[in-house]
Amino acid sequence: MASLPLPPAAVPPAHPAHLSVLDGWRGISILFVLAAHLLPLGPHHYMLNYSTGILGMVIFFNLSGFLITSFLIKDQRVVGFLIRRFARVLPLAWLYMFVALIASGAPLAIWASHYLFYANFPPGDGRFNLLLPMTEHLWSLCMEMQFYVGVALLVWVLRARGLLLLPLLALGFTGLRVWDIVTASSVSYYRIDEILAGCTLALAYHGKLGANARGWLARVPQLPVLVLLAWSCMPQGQWLNYLRPYLAALLVGATLVRPDATLGRALHGQPLVFVAGISYALYVIHPLLTHTWLGDGDGDVLVKYAKRPLLFLVLFVLAWLSTKYYEAWFMAAGRRWADRFGGRRAPSPAVPGQPAKADDATLSQP
Repeated sequence: MASLPLPPAAVPPAHPAHLSVLDGWRGISILFVLAAHLLPLGPHHYMLNYSTGILGMVIFFNLSGFLITSFLIKDQRVVGFLIRRFARVLPLAWLYMFVALIASGAPLAIWASHYLFYANFPPGDGRFNLLLPMTEHLWSLCMEMQFYVGVALLVWVLRARGLLLLPLLALGFTGLRVWDIVTASSVSYYRIDEILAGCTLALAYHGKLGANARGWLARVPQLPVLVLLAWSCMPQGQWLNYLRPYLAALLVGATLVRPDATLGRALHGQPLVFVAGISYALYVIHPLLTHTWLGDGDGDVLVKYAKRPLLFLVLFVLAWLSTKYYEAWFMAAGRRWADRFGGRRAPSPAVPGQPAKADDATLSQP
């Protein structure tokens, strides 16, 4: 991932401060999503499960937009980019879909919409949707894959200049949400501004939106923005919901340029780094376990949640095994295939503060 020099925070060079912050945010985002899906978070009328899930996803989408745009600022070879992205996402997603669709007894008519990642669009005839309990969370992967292909086409046509259109697209999709009065949705054109806000952050962070952009990020008051972001994820936040993508981008950006501030320091913990490393598998796998004995309480809520610690333990073990012994092979293969088929480019001078390589683990998502 490309980056510009950061203030000299004393962080071991093996894991620079800004990368540690991103790991921390990714770890937090998946923990919020798991809590929203698997735990009771207060009385129903407060809608805390809903709000916590929204908060986890907006952070995740911001990170995705930031990291993908950072990669494409450095390297505009879109074939290699898509090979690496597909090798990262498809093996586990397609395997999970196969198991979940078989277990759900899903008709063959809906398989294509899942495997080709367009099932989160409004149904045409009522058949193509992600309303199956074990696959409904994959709407986010649909949007991610659509974004990968869309931004690759943009860069293929316009090269790096095409990335400068992303902030305008973000505002356009937010305007659509305002026009249609949609505060949150699983349909791409009502949610993709959360990814595009992260793209805008990347452009600002890497100096593509003016020399002073990072200076402005350093002045962002982190804790007040955190409060506003949390409020923007709640139905009670009303119009603030439309600013949610940009509040998340401001907060992530502020911790990137000031990783030594109070909030930034809280993001450096090794437990969060571990969770971030297996976050994609955690996200994909977790609904399947809720439809096994681990998630079943036979109608007794106390029994159901008494099993949750064991469910979390099994989930984390499976996610670790998947990441280390299944996904890692495809990630390594994706790098080889990208180098072989993605085209060559002349080496460019290293950017100060930039890691030598944008690792697929860094670019992974929950």
